[in-house]
Amino acid sequence: MISLDPIPHLPGCYIFKDSDGAVLYVGKAKDLKKRVSSYFQKRDLDPKTLALIQAARDLDFIVTDTEVEAFLLENALIKKHQPKYNIALKDAKKYASIHLTEGPFPRICISRARKSKGGTFFGPFVSARERDFVFEVVQKTFGLRPCRRLPKRACLRYHIGTCSGPCIGKISEDEYLKRTKRAESVLKGNTTELIGSMKEEMAALSARQEFEQAMVLRDEIRALETLQERQHIERQKRFDEDVLSYVIEAENVYLMLFKVYKGTLEGKEDFVFANSENFLEEFLVQYYSENEPPEELIVSEPLDDSLAKFLGHVKGKKVRVTVPKQGAKKELLELARKNVEIGVFGDQKKLEALQAALSLTEAPNVIECFDISHLSGTATVGSMVQFRGGRPDKQNYRRFKIRDVEGIDDFASIGEVVRRRYTRLKDEGVAMPDLIVIDGGKGQLWAASKELRKLGISIPLISIAKREEEIYMLGNLRPLPIERSDKASLFVQEIRDEAHRFAIKYNRLLRKKAVVS
Repeated sequence: MISLDPIPHLPGCYIFKDSDGAVLYVGKAKDLKKRVSSYFQKRDLDPKTLALIQAARDLDFIVTDTEVEAFLLENALIKKHQPKYNIALKDAKKYASIHLTEGPFPRICISRARKSKGGTFFGPFVSARERDFVFEVVQKTFGLRPCRRLPKRACLRYHIGTCSGPCIGKISEDEYLKRTKRAESVLKGNTTELIGSMKEEMAALSARQEFEQAMVLRDEIRALETLQERQHIERQKRFDEDVLSYVIEAENVYLMLFKVYKGTLEGKEDFVFANSENFLEEFLVQYYSENEPPEELIVSEPLDDSLAKFLGHVKGKKVRVTVPKQGAKKELLELARKNVEIGVFGDQKKLEALQAALSLTEAPNVIECFDISHLSGTATVGSMVQFRGGRPDKQNYRRFKIRDVEGIDDFASIGEVVRRRYTRLKDEGVAMPDLIVIDGGKGQLWAASKELRKLGISIPLISIAKREEEIYMLGNLRPLPIERSDKASLFVQEIRDEAHRFAIKYNRLLRKKAVVS
């Protein structure tokens, strides 16, 4: 069952995922808590929404400052992930282009479809606002006709100040095509070269005392220079940016990484790991060794020069590191931090609920969970996932090939992986977890506790049985009196589901390798 407790009453986007972490649906809301809760309160859901809820196993969310930002984020996430239920329920339109048609007097218009259409297309434009601005400047500057076939009387009213009037004979075909060529040059991005040639032409007209035509060119040049400046500003937004913010709470670092693509927030990644003196440097080196650095990294504190050079080396060119003091980038940084803080407080509540339900002396900050996966007794594998501070700590996940067990024996398999895991931690002198969770019932719980006793290790230990989501603890013959919808139970289910997903993924990998070999 999906827990709704961490979801705030704030605007943002919510993301339903399946058991493998694939995105099923992306939605936006003015109030995330109310919107997501409505999915589970309504009894008369349409078939597609009902199928979505039945398939969903996880829920993520990103808080935004306004509902408008939530709209933009929703659109970006849908285009990125192409979720199954968004495609079925919501048809996202394609980006539009500016279209110059064919013929003696080409028409300028905005078009989403290119099939069965001649002429030239420019774009598509990601930003509708920027597309409309470029369209308006080019159309008005060069007097291109936006109309299809209007009556002459309508044309006389429409063309005043906006069009050169080819359909009423106000301009020759040659002069109109000359204007069309200039418009095409601008739309191709050759504004600087065009402005240069137009200035030369204006000077020549002035020398011949053709001042009226020179003034027309002057006005066109001014409009194009304004457009050029606007496009320069927009180009600055086309850099890919990563926005990194974090919160240190007790012994943990909670870090949020926003991915910004062409000026639009596209998604997030969050991490939790143990605090250390150089945690930020270690994180950046590890993360960007496996992921391409952005063109700009926005952080809350300056980075060492050598670290910035490392990012540039991986990227293949210089990476700008920005510590903003104000403006849009500062707002993005603060928004990332807000998302971290909401997550931290929500995670802390889960830990406190589990502590109370299990009567533990301290909140279980580090939890390790084991699961076994096999296919009819073949390719048996074990998985261990670690949750730190209430979140998955994927760098500490572990996989186990079962070595000593023949056939199907989940009890013995659980015993083997528990023995191997904690024998190694004991030998290496590494800190033990605060709680161990076993996927299974009383039999699996007993098998794990037997191995821990042999090692002389005393760690709180529980198991969770899938069918009724019953939680067992050593010393209790009956399951603990915890409802499956309680916050503590939902948290244990979340941990178990992650271990199960990880085990199945490894099992599939081994079977695939066996088929190939």
